[in-house]
Amino acid sequence: MEFNHKSVMLKECIDGLNIKQNGIYVDGTMGGAGHSKEIIKRISEKGLLIGIDRDEEAICVAKERLKDFPNIKYIHNNHDNIKEILKNLQIDEVDGILLDLGVSSYQLDERERGFSYIGNGVLDMRMDKSQELTAKDVVNKYSEENLAKIIFEYGEERFSRKIARKIVEYRKEKEVETTEELVKIIEEVIPRRKGEGHPAKRTFQAIRIEVNDEIKPLYDTVINSINALKSKGRLCILTFHSLEDRAVKKAYIDSAGKCICPPGLPYCVCGAESKGKIITKKPILPSEEEIEENSRSKSAKLRIFEKI
Repeated sequence: MEFNHKSVMLKECIDGLNIKQNGIYVDGTMGGAGHSKEIIKRISEKGLLIGIDRDEEAICVAKERLKDFPNIKYIHNNHDNIKEILKNLQIDEVDGILLDLGVSSYQLDERERGFSYIGNGVLDMRMDKSQELTAKDVVNKYSEENLAKIIFEYGEERFSRKIARKIVEYRKEKEVETTEELVKIIEEVIPRRKGEGHPAKRTFQAIRIEVNDEIKPLYDTVINSINALKSKGRLCILTFHSLEDRAVKKAYIDSAGKCICPPGLPYCVCGAESKGKIITKKPILPSEEEIEENSRSKSAKLRIFEKI
């Protein structure tokens, strides 16, 4: 399958990075190289782009699409490890970092990856195929209590307990092996209704987040990314889920140095220090035109931070 992925808020992200011609930039979620291509076009041969992705297939596609640009380092890794990645490259600071969180259109469309509730595929959902934990492991090995917890917390699904109970009942007879099986289990709890979203959407999202550990490390990843910036360097993060956005927003606020001293004190005693400023007081949202052209962009939010 061809690696198709339409970059969300492409212009807004590139503008937000405020690219310097000889700068060093990191695309922490390289994917099909949509954002990366626009970054590399704007920097000179003295500049550098570091492209990171968990998906080896994405790295291969990016190498082919960017083959005319020599000043790129390709890293098969997780952007959560940005501190170690830069250390291994012997780079202390960079001019900008872009993170486009969530799952790519290519991963959703490729049935054998098991991300989508449409069609049928194996229960996989790994962004990095070299990792051990799969969606099949989560669905068949997690306790009913743990399943309900992740479906509720990561999927914000109000029927989480009923879905978990139904999964556990089903797997007493046989393992849940395919996305189609899981969808049928969920539909027994939440029937399809006209005008509403797919009943399996929130559960699939929750399992994907658990498999790829997308939320727990995110706050620290944002802090580490800000620490890695040069003065006036910028961090641009695209989120597609309220939990992602909440973690990014909190890390930005904490990094901006919000004083938490009780009112009335003559001077600050909490030791709040500012690492920079939040450029986007409110997140940038996609235009109506973009949403019409690319439905995936509908839930996107872009937040930008600038280092002091």
